Amino acid sequence: MSQLSVGVLVSGRGTNFEALVRTIKREAIDAQVKIVISNIPDALALKRAEILNIPSLVISHRDFKSRASFEQTMIRELTRYDVRLICLAGFMRILSPVFHKHYQNQIMNIHPSLLPAFAGLQGIQVHRAVIESGVKITGCTVHFVTENVDAGPIIIQRAIPVRENDTPESLAVRVLLEEHQAYPEAVRLFSENRLKIEGRHVRILDI
Repeated sequence: MSQLSVGVLVSGRGTNFEALVRTIKREAIDAQVKIVISNIPDALALKRAEILNIPSLVISHRDFKSRASFEQTMIRELTRYDVRLICLAGFMRILSPVFHKHYQNQIMNIHPSLLPAFAGLQGIQVHRAVIESGVKITGCTVHFVTENVDAGPIIIQRAIPVRENDTPESLAVRVLLEEHQAYPEAVRLFSENRLKIEGRHVRILDI
């Protein structure tokens, strides 16, 4: 099987992107991040890409009259790099059904909760809601992206306890550490062709 070409879409800090690149290199996962695309010109993730020597592009959604033309430009660039898996890493745009159809079962995202709990929230909002709800366990979820936000088939989840003295900020730090483990693992399984989607379920196949 040929090496998996990965494209990462970002809008912000890009910590999951950096963790993904470093883990792929360290653990010799048969994949390579070929391109990083940001819709935000000053996203910190672009600086990370420069340090990691990963090609990057800015495709600002504000430069396009329609979502269709914005996404077609992204598709063109992703195709140029022969991308076969797209990883969303803090990408703050909802992708259209046309984009989903073009990359069906080839888009992953990570969410800082144990989905389906606390779906639809973003960033620190998730951790604040977790604490306010009184739940005892939280974590992160890597899932395939579908047209319904935070509702795609779940690939991997990692759980941690919610501590009595946790704040949204402290919880965010600890969940992020789990994200940095979960996302590369999901990419590794994809690169080994071990993920089989059956309806709402993702089966992890033995080697």
